[in-house]
Amino acid sequence: MRASPSPIREASVANALAANRLGPFAIGSAIASSVAPLTVVTLVVPLAAAATGLIGFPIAILMVAAILMLYAVGYLAMARHIPNAGAFYAYVAHGLGRPAGVGTSWFALATYNSFQLCCYGAFSAAIGAPLLSDWLGFDVPWLIPALLAWALVALLGANEIKVSGYVLVFLVVAETILVALYSLAIMLSDGFRFNGAAMSVGDLSGPMLGVLVILGATSFAGIEQSVVYIEESKNPKRTIPVATYVTIATIAAVYWLGSWVQISAGGPQILDRAATEADNLFFNQAAVALGQSSVTLGKILLGTGTLAAAIAFHQAIARYVFALGREGVLPRVFGRTTIKGAPRNASLAQTVLALVVLIAYAVAGWDPLVQLFYWGSTAGGFGILLLYTMTSISVVAYFAKNTHGENLWQRAIAPLIATAVLLVVSWLAIDNLPGLFGVDPGTGPARVVPITLLLVFIGGTFWGLGLKYANPQVYAGIGRGTRSATASASGLSTIL
Repeated sequence: MRASPSPIREASVANALAANRLGPFAIGSAIASSVAPLTVVTLVVPLAAAATGLIGFPIAILMVAAILMLYAVGYLAMARHIPNAGAFYAYVAHGLGRPAGVGTSWFALATYNSFQLCCYGAFSAAIGAPLLSDWLGFDVPWLIPALLAWALVALLGANEIKVSGYVLVFLVVAETILVALYSLAIMLSDGFRFNGAAMSVGDLSGPMLGVLVILGATSFAGIEQSVVYIEESKNPKRTIPVATYVTIATIAAVYWLGSWVQISAGGPQILDRAATEADNLFFNQAAVALGQSSVTLGKILLGTGTLAAAIAFHQAIARYVFALGREGVLPRVFGRTTIKGAPRNASLAQTVLALVVLIAYAVAGWDPLVQLFYWGSTAGGFGILLLYTMTSISVVAYFAKNTHGENLWQRAIAPLIATAVLLVVSWLAIDNLPGLFGVDPGTGPARVVPITLLLVFIGGTFWGLGLKYANPQVYAGIGRGTRSATASASGLSTIL
């Protein structure tokens, strides 16, 4: 007679992501998809030029990449000691305390949702609806392609990560190759000359620097997600650092080349062209050498790129919700996985939220490109910059209590320098937020976004404090990841 399964084993399986599934290339593709290289080159670069009146995006990208490389030293050192799909949440909980950790988890979910939902606006309004309208011969409402994208994201998100991984690898490789080829074609066009002013450090000054920095941070948003997949990675001590550093360097190179070529090809009228041609500027420049068919191809890959970003952010959000559910910070139903290790319940919750938001925007008649993509990506970029700063402070606090075997550079010098730089950059971002949204100080989204994010953090922090008194066992497990799940399993076996 076969023995019945152990309750401890059942609970452990139900609270575990699929281990040993992802290598450096798979994880790198996932985080590269979330930053959407073609989307940044075609949408963010002209937006940065038009919004700031500066052409220094290429040098700003290199500056942000350098900051992220420095930030990653302490961030990855902490990941070696706290393997948790909740990442920001777990690190702040261990560094600054459990209530602040829960507040950070809410803040991170709000930030990632801003990015994930804005992808539907970009995909549908800028690419999906116009292309479908041209092909079908009648106007297609933006909600139709948005719902088609939503359905695909929902399907992939509900299954094991390898399924999404294959899709993300294909899409991110395709759009990266296109940026490189189109940049080369523009460079080989008659009369092309690189604009040295775009690489001048002197352009990184003035009142609009903070705007340029937020747009730069937005361009790299998602690069920190390597540690979100740490529980599913092969040989995480090697895989996660390789995926992180190589992806930052590769994406920075793609952005730097694509933006410098685009700004140089724009000539003296680059600021005017950026404002009038917007997301068509890069494709129009390439079309001079490659023909009009290159514009259509570019638009298609721009659409699939934003779709890939939506998939990547959906996966990251599902793992955050899973991590919180596993520890009992959110309902434990979200902390369950399928037999293949997919956080399906957490994924379905994100799917439902996205559907509600899309329908609400359609019913209200809001502009999906301005009020969903632009506002969402801007709010997300601002939020991710603050998350980097808070996590960097947490790294310093965590290693100040115990070196955990890390050397002085990893546990103190790099994190302290990164924290100081990020504090300055965050202040610049806050001070210049109205310029980014194009509104007067203290009005519109420049007021609503920071206040909303602050309230979300405060709400999460009070939720964490409430758990301390309402459920001490759950409070004690905050940020403990698989160890928290094991404690729950042991409790279950005792009850049964």
